[in-house]
Amino acid sequence: MRILDKYMLKAFIGPFLFGIFAFTSIFVGTGTLFRIAQYITEYGASIWAVTRAFVLSLPSIVVLTFPMAVLLASLLTFGRLSSTSEIVVMRAGGLSFLRLAMPIYITAFLISIGAVAFNEYVVPACTHAYQTIIREEIKKQVTPQAQTHIVLKTMDGDKINTLVYAQKYDPKTKQLTGIAAQIFNNGEVAQMERANTANWNGRYWIMHDGVIYDLAQNGSGIERTMSFKEQVLPIAKDPKQISEEQRDPEEMTIKELRHQIDAYKSNYVSTTKLEMEMYQRFSIPIASFVFALVGAPLGLQKQRSSSSIGFGLSVLIIFVYYGVMTFTAALGKGNVLPPLVAAAIPDTLGVIAGLWLNWRVSK
Repeated sequence: MRILDKYMLKAFIGPFLFGIFAFTSIFVGTGTLFRIAQYITEYGASIWAVTRAFVLSLPSIVVLTFPMAVLLASLLTFGRLSSTSEIVVMRAGGLSFLRLAMPIYITAFLISIGAVAFNEYVVPACTHAYQTIIREEIKKQVTPQAQTHIVLKTMDGDKINTLVYAQKYDPKTKQLTGIAAQIFNNGEVAQMERANTANWNGRYWIMHDGVIYDLAQNGSGIERTMSFKEQVLPIAKDPKQISEEQRDPEEMTIKELRHQIDAYKSNYVSTTKLEMEMYQRFSIPIASFVFALVGAPLGLQKQRSSSSIGFGLSVLIIFVYYGVMTFTAALGKGNVLPPLVAAAIPDTLGVIAGLWLNWRVSK
């Protein structure tokens, strides 16, 4: 049985690697290279800058190709085994389809887990570095731009100490407006501070016309309230650091997204876009396992044995999946569906289809 498992995995790995290369090339050729050429022609970017930008853009593309490559590899692997009647011999030996496909399913599941980790530890850092090169080296936008929904935090290991939210930051006047600060004690909010504005005096942010709320440790609510004319903002970040720390959702880790969501919710700001981004960090990688469930039984049909037909079928399934994902994501961001439900629908439909196909070919 171990020999058979190795044989199935060997047949799967080659098409999988080919799929990553093929689909990544399609993404790069249809989008990334065009933008790189645009940076050179419109902004006069150096070859060194665009080369680094190109390399840093690849992780966000590769993580999308994992499910596609798994689907293509599943179709081609079982299509070849079916066309050469090897599947017939294996099943005649008393092996069920599920047992034959199990090494592929386990591998696809491990790919999904690895993709989640890759999406957490590699993609956000590379995307942030990519955006920094584009902004500061290619477009020469070194001066911080006006920003909204500012979130700042300080950490003590894995515990958060201070979380600050501001509605707007104006780099010209070096002023924050609509400030709400939360000071934590052992992971629980111990104090809240609110102010209309805060200005940078060269060393600190000075809040004006605000209120301090001391919260009871037993969770019973506000214990004491104090007003102030001026108060130092409980976080030491200069204007440059504020601009550098503000990231798009694609540049954040899951942990950073959670902190951002907490800050938004405490100030009654919509978090649906951030929640959709966070849940899709799991749903898109899990699609690798879903596509294996769908691709393996579909590949058993003899008419799928051609690699060109297998590639075409994989493109069709991918188009349907990402079409459904785009539609449900729009519903989630538009508050028509809860973000978790919107992110889970494509994979749920895929699992249902995969289980039905597996049941059908196992009869």
